[in-house]
Amino acid sequence: MGLGATGVAGCVSPGASRFVVPPLAPLRMQADRITRITVCARPFRAAGPRLDVETVANKRVVHNYGHGGSGWSLSWGSSTIAARKALEGGTRDVAVIGCGALGLTSALLLRRAGARVTIYTRERTPETRSARATGAWSPDSRIADADKAAPGFPALWEEMARTSYATYQTYVGLPGDPVSWSDRFFLLDDAPAGQSLPPAAVPAVRFASYGERLHGLAPPYRGLSASEHPFPVARVRHGTSMQFNVAALAHQLTSDFLLEGGRIVTMTFNTPADLRRLREPVVVNCTGYGARSLWQDESITPVRGQITWLAPQPEVRYGLYYRGVSVLPRPDGIVVQQVGDGDMHGYGVADETPDRSEAEAAVATIAELYGRARASG
Repeated sequence: MGLGATGVAGCVSPGASRFVVPPLAPLRMQADRITRITVCARPFRAAGPRLDVETVANKRVVHNYGHGGSGWSLSWGSSTIAARKALEGGTRDVAVIGCGALGLTSALLLRRAGARVTIYTRERTPETRSARATGAWSPDSRIADADKAAPGFPALWEEMARTSYATYQTYVGLPGDPVSWSDRFFLLDDAPAGQSLPPAAVPAVRFASYGERLHGLAPPYRGLSASEHPFPVARVRHGTSMQFNVAALAHQLTSDFLLEGGRIVTMTFNTPADLRRLREPVVVNCTGYGARSLWQDESITPVRGQITWLAPQPEVRYGLYYRGVSVLPRPDGIVVQQVGDGDMHGYGVADETPDRSEAEAAVATIAELYGRARASG
């Protein structure tokens, strides 16, 4: 078996339950197929997302930001909580600041609850950081510091994740595939004989991992035998994961909001005192990483993430992870991201300047994998 130009069919190991890896179209990993490079500073908060309420400039402000790498994944669940808090007391005029994943879902939920809602934003969704997300379902990606999150946060996280998961299922199969499922392969090499792996560095943050709380919610991953996959590596785990076509999803949410009577107004906020300009008595603050400067929230730590975009390959319907590089196919391009060996990659880095050398190195890592596959085939 090899990953050749005609693709690869998996097979069934003797005595095993019937399992077939579908034919895999090869990824075309060449630097000259790079179409763009985008960088996003994600807003990590050690305590988890901010969802408290305070009074600012005579407005009742409900905060909904600080989701690390889980903004899209937790958006419906987090926004359900924020919308509920915004409507306490019977208010029916609500402003939402921000037009990213959290802003759009908060506004839609409020509108569907009967509120009159206006989104105030400096940037439309395609210009926000939410538009630079990978699109993977990753509800506990840098969501909190396990040692600093509140005792009740794991249960709150589970509530948000389950609510979001259920809501996103209603978008599967819609035109443009705003939400879909794809096969994923986690590929691992063994350490060379006689050589031990270097000890892992002690992380500055013990990132919370709550995946076990969602056991049974989504299809599980399983290890594959050598005869069940075509990759030239020592170990492979296979599963099926949800993913977002971010461009189509954002367009869908924006269209739904406007069709249901919502408004979007361009406005820039420089300080919290600028809220006085709004006529609405209640504000839902969904400014994401922007809250670090607007609200002087030093609890937000930037986590740099760079995406290398390659020209789309409609025939590719699977993603993979190999040697610290993640690849995800989307209709708008093949997403290639250097994620490193752990969640500390990019931690504390606010620089959003694209790094071409990082991009080409990530592409080369996957190209080498496919080169070995062709040679062994």
